[in-house]
Amino acid sequence: MRLNHWTVQATDSPIGMAYALLDRRAKERELLDLAQAAPQYPAAPEVLEHVVATARHPRGADYVEIAGLPHLREAFAAELSASYRGRVRAEHVIVTAGCNQAFCLVASALAAPGDEVVLTLPYYFNHDMWLRMSGIVPVHLEPGPDLVPTPEAAEAVITPRTRAIVLVTPGNPSGATASPERIAALADVAARHDVALILDETYRSFRDTDEPPHALFADPEWSSTVVSLHSFSKDFAIPGYRVGALVASPDLGREVTKLLDCVAICAPRIGQEAAWAGLTKAQDWRREKAGEIAHRRHWFRTVMADRPGGFELLSAGGMFGWLRHPFPGRPTEDVVRELVVDHDTLVIPGTAFLPDDRGTFRVSLSNADQDALSDFADRLTAAGERADRHAQ
Repeated sequence: MRLNHWTVQATDSPIGMAYALLDRRAKERELLDLAQAAPQYPAAPEVLEHVVATARHPRGADYVEIAGLPHLREAFAAELSASYRGRVRAEHVIVTAGCNQAFCLVASALAAPGDEVVLTLPYYFNHDMWLRMSGIVPVHLEPGPDLVPTPEAAEAVITPRTRAIVLVTPGNPSGATASPERIAALADVAARHDVALILDETYRSFRDTDEPPHALFADPEWSSTVVSLHSFSKDFAIPGYRVGALVASPDLGREVTKLLDCVAICAPRIGQEAAWAGLTKAQDWRREKAGEIAHRRHWFRTVMADRPGGFELLSAGGMFGWLRHPFPGRPTEDVVRELVVDHDTLVIPGTAFLPDDRGTFRVSLSNADQDALSDFADRLTAAGERADRHAQ
């Protein structure tokens, strides 16, 4: 049989490739897994109790409406309206099988093969992969020194083929968080060119402030430009339940539901019920867990301040740290492989998130407590010392 050349040319999953290295590690110490970002703690008791009740209900395994459970859409719209001090209605919300699916459906609803979508560097690798496999051209937008793009830079890469500008904030992999003012300026650029601004806000609960991430939802015309993507996986520690959402105009939502009907019919009911329980019964738990991650970010910045082993922390936010290694002549994938094999430490190379090698890699802070992060700094020191010995 003949395979789709767009899919064949795409890279394999960077997460899968990273975990494939584990068989080669020295196993001289406990594995420090800082690769995939997912909460290591269980879901809130209130969520688990509701999941059990749903599983036991005679209709608990039924299909739901394509756009999602009405009570979840209502609850999420109300939560967004309060958190963002804006105007979001249930008709703006489409529930999806995870935030990845939300992006894929939105991209496919907006762009056809040959069209362009602007991705801010470093991009989330699944975004770049999906666009390429769909025949959509990813146009890479260089960020400023703060790892957030300027409106001027965004405007410079827009062409008649552009259909959307994508910004992940807080960033994955960088953790960099765009200010409300910068997001508003990017929305203005998108509106002037009649393209969408897609905000992937998966990690919005894991910021260093309780202020709204942006003020766009307060604009009565927000849905003509803005598409906001969300994940319940991180907020409520239910990644395996696969539930996310997109927030957009009803017109775009209608096109998305056509695609959703073909690929999943609807997001899994049990995941949607878990998300509803989290929104309505576990908000204090959610804030407590977000506070724990914030403490880890603070501690990580502390242990990285002295640049252990010469490794430099470029940014930290959300659930991530973005580092540069001190070996400019070495491919980053070799450095990451050595961290796994010789130091039992798993991270994701920056080449998974960039079109070229810039000597960077991603660390997932959700996978480690304070002691583990201190241990990580010690292992970086050992890696730097080992490299210096080999270089002599």
